[in-house]
Amino acid sequence: MDAKYPKHEKLKSRKTIDALFAKGKSVSKFPLRLVYLEHAEIETGLIQLGVSVSKKHFKRAHDRNYFKRVLRETYRLNKASLFQNLDKPYAMMLLYQTKDRLSFQDINAKTIALFEKFGEAMRAEKTSV
Repeated sequence: MDAKYPKHEKLKSRKTIDALFAKGKSVSKFPLRLVYLEHAEIETGLIQLGVSVSKKHFKRAHDRNYFKRVLRETYRLNKASLFQNLDKPYAMMLLYQTKDRLSFQDINAKTIALFEKFGEAMRAEKTSV
């Protein structure tokens, strides 16, 4: 699997984002939260992912932009583990939910743990169906 974050994997649709927060499920690994929703309208790939950092915690745009870049990079590096657990297309939003300024290594470790937790949730969902 190539470690890229191409345009077709970026979540941009306002309608999809609204549906994601209205009907989606989530898994958390402090300070990260992954909100996901099965989304059949995705034409290419299995995932559309967006990232978000709260303006409440980081007032300055350059701080929010830094953490969004870090989240996108940790997704790009670890998306292979996320794709292993998918058989249907999903829309996802990765949220950074603390005012603490964690290092890249800490955020990367939390991202890996979050993706593992998502994989466990997917396996549990498959066995319950």
